[in-house]
Amino acid sequence: MKTLEKTNPTNQSQLLESLVEDFWKNDDLVNQSVKVEPTVNIVDKNGVYKIKVSAPGFKKKDFHVAVEDGSLIISAETSAEKKEEKENYVRKEFSASSFVRSFRLPENITLGHIKANYKNGLLNITISKTNLDKKEVKEIKIR
Repeated sequence: MKTLEKTNPTNQSQLLESLVEDFWKNDDLVNQSVKVEPTVNIVDKNGVYKIKVSAPGFKKKDFHVAVEDGSLIISAETSAEKKEEKENYVRKEFSASSFVRSFRLPENITLGHIKANYKNGLLNITISKTNLDKKEVKEIKIR
């Protein structure tokens, strides 16, 4: 990247043009993708597993939590679009985020005792210990 220095007016326009060209030529910036996985804390206390997933920027409806083949699967997907129109330009931006996390469940839990809620960017899942039938599939509603 080039630094701006004090120059005469004709050199300033050439420098600006060069900076713009450098920006669009840099494939690393354009093609770079960043994978973000939310942080997760798991606590085993008093006969209950508590899973806390830090996922700000999502809404409750963006999440899908399920148990399948003995694994707890947590996924979320969201997107947003912003459009601004002025007399001499149109600016349109969009963003999308998604993740999938899965955790192998121990055999000492019951599917009917799994609860989830989402508030202030934190997904809380509680799982009571007892017994798990690994072939069962269950959707968990988020409150």
